[in-house]
Amino acid sequence: MPNFILFDDDVRDRLQPLTFTRPVSELRVGILTITEKWQRHLRIDEISYITQDYLIDKYPIHIESDNIVINGSVLPSTQLVQLVLELEENEAILKDGELIATRLDERQFDRLIHGQEIEELIGFDVGDTPFLKINYLWDIFRINGEAIQEDFDLLTKNRISQPISSTNQVIAPENIFIDEGATVECAILNASAGPIYIGKNATVMEGAMIRGALALCESSTIKMGTKIYGPTTIGPHSKAGGEIGNSVITGYSNKGHEGYLGNSVLGEWCNLGADTNTSNLKNNYAEVKLWDYRKEGFVPTGLQFCGLIMGDHSKAGINTMFNTGTVVGVSANVYGSGYPRNFIPSFSWGGFSGFKTYRTNKAFDTAEKVMARRKIEFTETEKGILQTIFENTAQYRSWEKEV
Repeated sequence: MPNFILFDDDVRDRLQPLTFTRPVSELRVGILTITEKWQRHLRIDEISYITQDYLIDKYPIHIESDNIVINGSVLPSTQLVQLVLELEENEAILKDGELIATRLDERQFDRLIHGQEIEELIGFDVGDTPFLKINYLWDIFRINGEAIQEDFDLLTKNRISQPISSTNQVIAPENIFIDEGATVECAILNASAGPIYIGKNATVMEGAMIRGALALCESSTIKMGTKIYGPTTIGPHSKAGGEIGNSVITGYSNKGHEGYLGNSVLGEWCNLGADTNTSNLKNNYAEVKLWDYRKEGFVPTGLQFCGLIMGDHSKAGINTMFNTGTVVGVSANVYGSGYPRNFIPSFSWGGFSGFKTYRTNKAFDTAEKVMARRKIEFTETEKGILQTIFENTAQYRSWEKEV
């Protein structure tokens, strides 16, 4: 069996702020992260990464004599996986000229890593081979329904769901899977428009109203009276409340109270205070534009509905209102009345009335406390990643230049 490596390409820059803290393949879309999808399809435990230097300690690279290198923004399909496994040495799979996967020996791989010229690869186009791919931030929620269905089929194949409690009102029970240790009582579950997956040790409390597709991942909770419209993903160890539609919560994040979250993506270790609301539709119904770090400006999304993109470790105070198409960076703290700007840089502290810099000593102290609640250590590696992000994003905190 060859050694498998997932690589970041230029798409990574368009997926910031979510990729400030992780390789592209660690994004969650559907039930699983892209990394987890490849591991399951390839039936392997170990996989490594080609990513940013400051992320290498957490996401290391492992090189062997025979390596298959796969684009981390590509979601596997059965047909694509078969093509990848059939690759011969120095062959490459392309899609409209973009590299999807290649097979390299250690010498070729070493030259690739060091930016040296490698032997010409024999490339062939995948043609009409079906697979999903993330190219922009909004793709994460845009393709989430298809990704949930693919993961649902993968995870439930040849498995039997726990019985659905008679206290629930259920439509299309054949599209519902409840994993071991999960609890669902007195809820409305409608899986006619998409599957509902309830992960290990997850909880759906009384009065929740769920319309699939839904992925409720391991040890997460949907609170009483919550309204969820699919396709929506609630990542592991997260809490969901209020009203949520077509959104992805990556994991270890909470939107536990009333308020609306729509067509949005939250990173890890985020928290939305009570009655936080996101606008996902402009008053004039115009196309939504979203901040793009690569362009250093707002770019058209082609979408009429687009809400909030929030990087890891960011928080919103109670009654926060986010405008349509808002991007919040890493470790920002947003609060106060009125609508804050629709691009909020990393390590910002404030809101509509203005921002100041969220100093790293305070941000690190908060991160340590938040992670400790989940019995996860805030390590020196994590601290180093956030410190690098703080330094690399200083250019966007315009108020610092005014001091």
